[in-house]
Amino acid sequence: MNNFGAREVDVVVIGAGQAGLSSAYHLRRAGYQPGHGFVVLDHAPRPGGAWQFRWPSLTYGKVHGMHALPGMELTGADGARPSSEVIGEYFAAYERTFDLRVRRPVDVAEVREGEGGRLLVRASDGDWSTRALINATGTWDRPFWPRYPGQETFRGRQLHTANYPGPREFAGQRVLVVGGGASGTQHLMEIAEVAASTTWVTRRPPVFREGPFDERAGREAVALVEERVRLGLPPRSVVSVTGLPVTDAVRRAREQGVLDRLPMFDRVTPTGVAWDDGARGRAPRTVDVDVILWATGFRPAIDHLAPLKLRESGGGIRVEGTRAVRDARVHLVGYGPSASTIGANRAGRMAVRDIRELLAREPAAAAAPVA
Repeated sequence: MNNFGAREVDVVVIGAGQAGLSSAYHLRRAGYQPGHGFVVLDHAPRPGGAWQFRWPSLTYGKVHGMHALPGMELTGADGARPSSEVIGEYFAAYERTFDLRVRRPVDVAEVREGEGGRLLVRASDGDWSTRALINATGTWDRPFWPRYPGQETFRGRQLHTANYPGPREFAGQRVLVVGGGASGTQHLMEIAEVAASTTWVTRRPPVFREGPFDERAGREAVALVEERVRLGLPPRSVVSVTGLPVTDAVRRAREQGVLDRLPMFDRVTPTGVAWDDGARGRAPRTVDVDVILWATGFRPAIDHLAPLKLRESGGGIRVEGTRAVRDARVHLVGYGPSASTIGANRAGRMAVRDIRELLAREPAAAAAPVA
C-alpha cells in the first residue's frame, strides 16, 4: 500500500499507558524529537492509560506494585484518593514535564506494510508512515468473557471488571464473582460488605502467597511468562504466576468465609448457575443470584496488527526481548513478561535501544516536522 498523504516519522508509539510513556521517555533521551522523530497516539480521552477507567473504590492505597515512570517519581500521593485520579494526574504531569505531545483521542484501525520499507499506520487522525513501531496498547480494551451454556438465559445482570462500578450498586443483592485473580478477590471482598450474599467460583484453586515477593521470585515468575511468549503462545499475565498476596484484608476475608471458593459451574440458568452433579447420581447443585460479575481478565489488544501477520500457530506473537520475531520493525511493550509497571519501564528502554540500532543500519531522509 502506498504512503501518499501519510505523515512521516521515525517511530510511532501506539498507547500512552505506562509502557507507551516509558517508551516515549526513552525515545526522547535517545535524541528523537516529538513530531518528526516520534509520535504517540492514544485512544483514551485523557492521560492515565487504563488507570483512568478503574472503579472509584480502588483507591491508590489499595494499588499493589505501581512502579514510578522513568525519570519522575510519584510522591506525596493521598492513599485515600481513587487511583484513577492519582495516576491520571501523575501521567498528565509526566507528559508535560518531558514534552511528549501525546495525540488523543486517536484510534488506530490497522498497521500494514507501506512503501519503501516503512509501515503504514491507519488512524482516526489520518495516516502515519513510520520506520518502526512500538505497540503499547495493553489489554484493557479486550475484556475476556467466557462462554457457558445457558448464559444468554440469565435474567439478572452480567458485567465484567472492565465496567465494574464499585460495591455500592450491589447492596442487598446476591452476587456471584467469577475469577481467581487480584481483581476478582478485590471485588469479592468489598462487595461482601454490602451484598445479601456472595459466591466465588474459579477454574483453578487460588494460590495465596504468604511473605514478601523478592527479586528471585519475581525473576522466576517473569521467566514463566517469557517462555510462553518465546513459543508463540498467548501470554499469561505475570500476576497469574505470582499468586495472590496475603494482606490483612485477605486474612480477615478468609476467616469470615468470604474467600471460600467453589469450582467452576457447568452452566448458567435463568436464575443463577448450576453444577451437573447429577452425572454422579446426585441432583444438580444450584445457586440463585441476582448478578454475575466476570472478573475473568483481559487479552492483549493487538487486532490492529493483524495485517502484518505476526501471530504464530499457537495464537500469540513470538517476541525476543520486545521485538516481534516476524518483523524487526515492530516492538511490543507491555506484552507478556513486560505487562507490569516495572516490566513496562524496562521494556521501553530495551525497545528504544533496539530501534536505534535498526534505524542506524537503515538511514532515511529527514522528514518534515508534524504539527
